[in-house]
Amino acid sequence: MATNLAINDELLNYALKIGGFRTKKDTVNAALEEFIQKRKAEDLIHLFGKVEYDSDYDYKALRNRK
Repeated sequence: MATNLAINDELLNYALKIGGFRTKKDTVNAALEEFIQKRKAEDLIHLFGKVEYDSDYDYKALRNRK
């Protein structure tokens, strides 16, 4: 999808250089992927201490079931 964006050229060129990308498109796509990964990781971090677990759960016993 073709999109016109007003992106800060200084930031884009710096990201292009330090990322070692060949094109601005590759740079922007990589930045978007990293942004999404970071947000997903933050969502998981917020779950720490909120997920209840069964203290009787024995993953080793389940591994040996056939």
